Amino acid sequence: MPESAAVPVTEAPAHRVIGWGTGAVGREVLAAVLDHRSGLELVGVKVYSDDKDGVDAGILVGREPVGVKASVDTDRILALDADCVVYTPRLTDLAEVCAILASGKNVVTTAFLFHPNRISQADRDHLLAACQAGGTSIHGGGLNPGVLSGALPLAMAGMSRTIQRLTLQERADWSVYDSTAITFDNMRFGSPVDEIDPAASEFLAFNSAIFTEQVWLLADALHAGIDEVTATVEAVAAEHDHQIFDHLLSAGTTAGQRWKWTGRRAGDALVEIETLWTVGNEYPKHWPKPQHGWTLTIEGDPSMRTHFMSLASFERDATMLEHVNSANVATGMAVLNAIPAVCAAAPGFATQASVVPRTLIGFGNL
Repeated sequence: MPESAAVPVTEAPAHRVIGWGTGAVGREVLAAVLDHRSGLELVGVKVYSDDKDGVDAGILVGREPVGVKASVDTDRILALDADCVVYTPRLTDLAEVCAILASGKNVVTTAFLFHPNRISQADRDHLLAACQAGGTSIHGGGLNPGVLSGALPLAMAGMSRTIQRLTLQERADWSVYDSTAITFDNMRFGSPVDEIDPAASEFLAFNSAIFTEQVWLLADALHAGIDEVTATVEAVAAEHDHQIFDHLLSAGTTAGQRWKWTGRRAGDALVEIETLWTVGNEYPKHWPKPQHGWTLTIEGDPSMRTHFMSLASFERDATMLEHVNSANVATGMAVLNAIPAVCAAAPGFATQASVVPRTLIGFGNL
């Protein structure tokens, strides 16, 4: 071939993507695909409410129509030709996920499967059988649970000679989070304090289970040899009434929840995730006082600490809604950016320890 001859560059075909769920995180996933289209093509949207059925995906996220209609019909969505489903419902339907995998579509999800080795054997067997049937892989990730309680601690631990204790603290006030269905209906803020318990409702049990998985993930990956993971919660009552969007949080009802998921070996706490959540910003005096955001501490040789915040911008003026929503963006991008690696993986589980998301968008339009 002459030295001057150019070698043609062939772009890899785009991964065909289905958005499964259009809640706070699902909408951000759809917007990212429609706005940037970096190696991804939206081919379908699964919704759960009749008022969204038949609505164009662009309209659902405040964009111009794109010609992709949302549908409540699961069979219709499963029949689409797609490489990957971004699965973001509030609760997981295991049979639904298995049907997706068996249909030949990979799955990335923010809803569950943060540490496959610690789910029930029956659920593992069902998921693996579906992966084998469809030749597909599945990956669970997000922010927390997700990167901040998985990939980041494991990366930092790689700089340690020994570790005595690993702790992740999350402090957040939910007063400006506009998904009040999650705040009040699911997380039970505004309910009597004696109703806040890891097993008090399906959602609280689910939420506790996924954080428990994260503790096991860290302990197993770091060879901590823990015996158990316990879940505890302290609910604190509001001293005053608070109007939170269209909800009144009454004095005397739950305005603070301090959750702890602790991995112990012979009684000693080695790995712990703690969440310090309030609504109405009444912060109990006896609670620890880390900065707002996420603080990861590794006590060891050497001891290390890092603090993480997610904002819409550190440079431009942004609304409070934009700042609050930045965590939803980060949660969705943690799995959306993992799509190429998950689609390339062997059938089965693609875990947080094996898949590190790399941005598909890069530095944008500089």
